[in-house]
Amino acid sequence: MKEIIVKDSDLRRAAEEGMDEFVNVFYNAIYDAVGGQLTAETMAELNTDQLTLWAYHSLQEEVMDGGFVQLIHNGYGDFIFLNPFAKMMKDWGLRELGKMIYDVKRLYWKYKDEIMKDCTDDEFMELFEKMPEFDEYDDEFVENEEQWTAQVAEYIDNNIEKFARIKDE
Repeated sequence: MKEIIVKDSDLRRAAEEGMDEFVNVFYNAIYDAVGGQLTAETMAELNTDQLTLWAYHSLQEEVMDGGFVQLIHNGYGDFIFLNPFAKMMKDWGLRELGKMIYDVKRLYWKYKDEIMKDCTDDEFMELFEKMPEFDEYDDEFVENEEQWTAQVAEYIDNNIEKFARIKDE
């Protein structure tokens, strides 16, 4: 396992700035430790909780920017839907998010081949019109993202040792 280190001063600063920064301190430390590349090799260097945090960060970034269609189009579908991410969200106390991921997985299987095709920007935008079933899930994620991120921050705070070693400077 790769040792992930977070400086105590960075952790204190992030905790003062809010839950997003707190979560990002751990994500950034994990990201930096594997050189910013999540490959089969680097995945083997991370534990389940670290990988789950990476998945949550990817989900959050993609869905907040362009919804589940964008998440799938940008190649994160397998990572989110074919791994035990939904189960881990439930284990972390985010039951509603876990349930949503299971629900969206059904749409992923239905549309993934079409969404993942190479396409122009206009063709990509047309996907949203062709697949309105994703809209309610996109909206639900946006409406609950702040609460869910707070729950992720709480889980990390209660289980810091699963994410990183805190180092005094």
